[in-house]
Amino acid sequence: MHTAARTHGFTESVIRGMTRLANEHGAINLAQGFPNFPCPDVLKEAAIRAIRDNVNQYAITWGAKHLRDALAKKYHDWYGMTVNPETDLTVTCGATEAMASALLAVVDPGEEVIVLEPFYENYGPDTILCGAKPVYVPMAPDAELDLDRLAAAFSRRTRAIILCTPNNPTGRVLTRRELQAIAELCRRHDAYAVTDEIYEHIYYEGEHIPIATLEGMAERTVTISGASKTFSITGWRIGTIVAPAGVTDAIRKVHDFLTVGAPAPLQEGLAVAMETLGTDYYRQLKTDYLKRRDLLCTALLNAGFHCVPPQGAYYVMTDFSALSDLPDDEFAAWLTKEVGVASVPGSSFYSRPELGRRQVRFAFCKTTEMLREGVERLGSMRD
Repeated sequence: MHTAARTHGFTESVIRGMTRLANEHGAINLAQGFPNFPCPDVLKEAAIRAIRDNVNQYAITWGAKHLRDALAKKYHDWYGMTVNPETDLTVTCGATEAMASALLAVVDPGEEVIVLEPFYENYGPDTILCGAKPVYVPMAPDAELDLDRLAAAFSRRTRAIILCTPNNPTGRVLTRRELQAIAELCRRHDAYAVTDEIYEHIYYEGEHIPIATLEGMAERTVTISGASKTFSITGWRIGTIVAPAGVTDAIRKVHDFLTVGAPAPLQEGLAVAMETLGTDYYRQLKTDYLKRRDLLCTALLNAGFHCVPPQGAYYVMTDFSALSDLPDDEFAAWLTKEVGVASVPGSSFYSRPELGRRQVRFAFCKTTEMLREGVERLGSMRD
């Protein structure tokens, strides 16, 4: 039976596969990055109110005006960015759709997209769906980006570079120096920076700097973010894209034909939350995640894993070489079934599986109670 060649190299999401394995074996799910604690009440109450007020039909395709206005104000207040909510903003069905829509809007077949690895598992397939070629450049979790190697990866075919900072899966937060070097390469090669900033409010070291705020980058940056991680509503599927008006026009066309629009009442709920929750909320978010990070990293080190505490996001990439000779997928399955803690095989974050064969990723976006249970189970590995 014929199927499109572009899909032949794809596999099912390893991350979501590990969630099913965790459920099957009653394991603590530190694999998939969804919080297991409730979102703020203001979101729920506002969304319920919107449903009761019959906000149940299509919103404007590119996003409800209430939410776009709230987003434009937020970008101005936090980053000093001037964003026109009528021409520069698109609301999508999650940041995942945002990335696909953005790349389909700016990348043509035969062009190249630079991807820093390890990377979130969607970036390679998103590039391939555009008929483009992903060009992978390594980024260590504990060292500055090799800027010479990055410069060598750019070519006349480069159309975009995907940046995820704070990074999934490593937790790296790109520095101003690194971002300025990337910006210079984008300007020199007339390339877009397509950024995944979904973890923009979850960082512990450094600062979050949208590359769009650097000189000459507002007109060549597509800034992607969303509500899933900041407000613990991964199931609401609300992503956002900020881009220059001409680029936004192209993105909106792709978005319209892919999904039409994000859920209308949930957009209203998010808009109210963004207007209501102040800086104390974001400050507490970081404080709480820092405690979870330290709890899990200490346990992983005590259990025999090697890891570098992440600078941001809520994942820890670990090396398990001292614990097992199994490849990553078999080790992750063993850890889930026998120890009762689910992780993600490291190879799913690399262009070549052998690069991640000694690694697994853990997520700490869980209640302290669940993390402590996971820590106790990990501790049994040394008994």
